[in-house]
Amino acid sequence: MCLMFFAVTLTMMAFVGWDTVCVGVLVLLVMSFLGLPKTFSFTAINHLMMNESLGSMLIFLSAIIILLSVICTWWNKDSKYLLSLLLLNLFLVSAFSMKNLITFYFFFEASLIPTLYLIVAWGYQPERLQAGVYMILYTVLASLPLLAFLLYIMWLDGSADVFTLAVVQKSVKNSLVLVLMLAFLVKLPMYGAHLWLPKAHVEAPLSGSMVLAGVLLKLGGYGMYLSDMCFVLTSDSSWILLICFVSILGGLYASFMCFVQSDMKAMVAYSSVAHMSLIIVGVLNNTIWGVVSAKITLLAHGFTSSALFVLANMIYKKINSRSFSMSGGMLSLFPKMSLLWFLFCGINMAAPPSINLLGEMFLVPALYLQSGLMVALFVLIMFFSAGYNMLLYSSNNHGSSNNTIIVSSQYTSSDYGSLWAHILPFLLLFKMCLFYLSVEVYWLLENYSYLIYKINILCLNYSSKNLISKS
Repeated sequence: MCLMFFAVTLTMMAFVGWDTVCVGVLVLLVMSFLGLPKTFSFTAINHLMMNESLGSMLIFLSAIIILLSVICTWWNKDSKYLLSLLLLNLFLVSAFSMKNLITFYFFFEASLIPTLYLIVAWGYQPERLQAGVYMILYTVLASLPLLAFLLYIMWLDGSADVFTLAVVQKSVKNSLVLVLMLAFLVKLPMYGAHLWLPKAHVEAPLSGSMVLAGVLLKLGGYGMYLSDMCFVLTSDSSWILLICFVSILGGLYASFMCFVQSDMKAMVAYSSVAHMSLIIVGVLNNTIWGVVSAKITLLAHGFTSSALFVLANMIYKKINSRSFSMSGGMLSLFPKMSLLWFLFCGINMAAPPSINLLGEMFLVPALYLQSGLMVALFVLIMFFSAGYNMLLYSSNNHGSSNNTIIVSSQYTSSDYGSLWAHILPFLLLFKMCLFYLSVEVYWLLENYSYLIYKINILCLNYSSKNLISKS
């Protein structure tokens, strides 16, 4: 609750100055970090908001990505630019705190407005208008069936509260599964509904790409996580199996697409599509292993993809191009930047001891319980992930350098400082209780409605005995 009020106050400070905004977002970051639950938790704060472990981690992710995006674009101190970032931060904090699915949907869609403004106002090329239209059409049209479904549920049960729906445990079957999940599948996105993402990334400014890849895609994963908690989505359902198979097959296709990209940001965008397919399968698998894998991958991918976009922008500042044909030879000219390229490409390919590897390894037993074919596709995705990340690193840092590289100007401390700050959250590897759902907690979540039913029966028996004794 305090985080949301502070985010509202911070939004009003956009016109005060860049320094004040940085200090304010830093305070929000510290508050969100201290607010991380020590173990898995799922509690209500009041009738409007709740405190949930995944939501708390994504609020922390939002605060640190917004802060780093402000620092990385230190030259842009326009009050309208800062206001759009802080407004986006407010919408994200609100979305990850809401206890009602209707209000969550409102902030889920409201986050598109400042994102669109960032792309259109500070994008690179005239095609940014087309990219903005693609993003709006895909995400808004796909979310309309979700709105109709939530309104129907609210009319049927009289509430869209997460805790109430968790008790009712309404079963969602057949094509209604696709109606419920379509908005989140497009937001993540799943391969086939991903065309808006590479366009938006290529045309967006640095801060837009950082927030879009780091946090906005995670709204889709968080929405699927909430839906899985509120409704009964049986993992053996034909529609669930179809979505899982198409997602993991699409992740393999997205990995192939990475090899043929000529733009660095487009390659990073397609690698995001490949990683998001694993999150879809992990959540819909409906097992402890799958949910823990999705939670770890959501957090790890947010920092990794954001850092890769910062590195792509650093090369753009030297050669005024993001094309692989123009880059190369950076290792001899900027060895510190090449070291960071090596680190983050290794983390993106889930090399040990990164937290990304842990998230992907948790998914293996979950996939094995569903199908051996999915395990084989998953192994191929990991194999080709190593391939295109090695290609991304070698294309930029090895070979002969381009004569058009601007070597006279050095990178600033904000560039290197923000990249090293992207690595620090990976120390959460030593705090795995944030992600792990114990068997007891998972059993309580799965059997919550049964326990409430038993409690109600006991209360009715007790009251009936009192009435009989009084009579």
